Amino acid sequence: MSTLFERLLSDELPCAKVYEDDLVFAFMDAGQVNDGHVIVATKAPRETLLDCTEAEAEALMRAARRIALAVQRAFAPEGITVLQANKPAGWQTVPHLHLHVLPRHAGDGVELGWPRKEPGIERLRELAARLQV
Repeated sequence: MSTLFERLLSDELPCAKVYEDDLVFAFMDAGQVNDGHVIVATKAPRETLLDCTEAEAEALMRAARRIALAVQRAFAPEGITVLQANKPAGWQTVPHLHLHVLPRHAGDGVELGWPRKEPGIERLRELAARLQV
């Protein structure tokens, strides 16, 4: 079964495309938080960032930057949030790799927060040692 974004890409469902290249496409989010809210998605049906190729990840960010510049020119927001979520526990609602380019204005009602913990430098070093990048 194809995802919502695959159906948009194949023109099975209508969308207002903003950008397209070999690896990604971008379109206006149907649920505009603020004017200029764009979604950038992989063309290939990748569920999360963990599933894509490096080339696809690079293409997502390259397109997000180009779109953010265009959003800034066209809508002059006070800020721009670029958001990418993975899996339901990470706030992903559509199981297809995508990111949001969201123009922001003071008092626009958008909230994003988490409980900040400060474990100290020794614990941070322990955590860093577990990562092999």
